Amino acid sequence: MLLDGDNYKVTAFVPAAYSVKLADRAWEVRAAQRLRKQVFCDEQNLFVETDRDAIDAIAIPIVAMSWNAGMAEQVVGTVRIHAECDGLWRGSRLAVARGYRRMAGLGRELIRVAVGSAHARGCTRFIATVQMANVAFFELLHWQTLEPISVCGMPHALMEADLAYYPPCAPGECAVIAPRRAAA
Repeated sequence: MLLDGDNYKVTAFVPAAYSVKLADRAWEVRAAQRLRKQVFCDEQNLFVETDRDAIDAIAIPIVAMSWNAGMAEQVVGTVRIHAECDGLWRGSRLAVARGYRRMAGLGRELIRVAVGSAHARGCTRFIATVQMANVAFFELLHWQTLEPISVCGMPHALMEADLAYYPPCAPGECAVIAPRRAAA
């Protein structure tokens, strides 16, 4: 991981494994915030200086970590969840570092841990605002579109997860993903 002031650069390599878990260390939360800035401000220009908002104060951050030789290397993905009202939970700010997209199922596992964690906390309905380019991916993961909406002038869809597909996961439970290796 390279840190250059506010610039957060994730170095791409194939680690031994990945894990997706609740961010429980301050450095993980800071790295997740830097990754969100990189994706939503620097790459996509959805926000000018920061994507942080009042929801960050109440949200539960979830991170995808790369691991090598039994040690956490870097945060390569993130999402946050929060309860909006009785039983209604929302996921937002799903981001995966550029070099790790379409790799090892990180997005899928971030979504599974996010919805499963909310489900374990009493969620009866889970929604998210999804960029249009990602709607088909979410549909494959048992989500349905509720309505098209606009966020920061960009087309999105308000989507809902099928909770029957996402069993509750315990607070300490995490996903461990071993990357596929090419056949010799």
